[in-house]
Amino acid sequence: MNVLPLPLGPLGTNCYLVWDEPGGNALLVDCAGTPRQILAPAQERGLSLAVIVLTHGHMDHTERLAELVQRTAAEVAIHELDAPLLRDPMLNGAALFGYPHADATPDRLLREGDAIALAGAAITLTVLHTPGHTPGSICLLGEGALFSGDTLFAGSIGRTDLPGGDETEMAASLQRLTELPEATTVYPGHGPTTTLREEKRHNPWLTREVRG
Repeated sequence: MNVLPLPLGPLGTNCYLVWDEPGGNALLVDCAGTPRQILAPAQERGLSLAVIVLTHGHMDHTERLAELVQRTAAEVAIHELDAPLLRDPMLNGAALFGYPHADATPDRLLREGDAIALAGAAITLTVLHTPGHTPGSICLLGEGALFSGDTLFAGSIGRTDLPGGDETEMAASLQRLTELPEATTVYPGHGPTTTLREEKRHNPWLTREVRG
């Protein structure tokens, strides 16, 4: 599995282009920046964007989503509890922070344990429902990698003080992540790539959960 981080947009949202072989289909985790900023690196590798998976519905992870879908006809997937955020600029923060409203209809509503397969590629990602930042926040797990969205960052975690956030749910989600293999590479929604081993040792929020 190949992973290309693309930090885009005003808040430096990490979008991830994921693919198996050059010239095949690609999956995009989260959507920020402009369509060109995503499609140019995909085209350089001969990739066709087939699936866009949103780790949650906040505006900085869904920016220009409708435009990208129009240009690619990619399938959009989001957890069922965060689907309403795509339709409501107040819930997703676009109206509050001056972002373009995504205004997109998801093709697939995700739930815990769902598998996301990329056609023509030996890539399957499993949905982990990890609420706390939003009700429908998810992480994607597969091939020793965890796309953690705004649940877990290097040295930090996502906010729980925004609409739909929940500190108790976040604590439970973090506890669940501590039980994954320590060698897991973590691709967060913001900031640098890390490992679960590093976070269990040095992230104050995760060490708190490990101690119980």
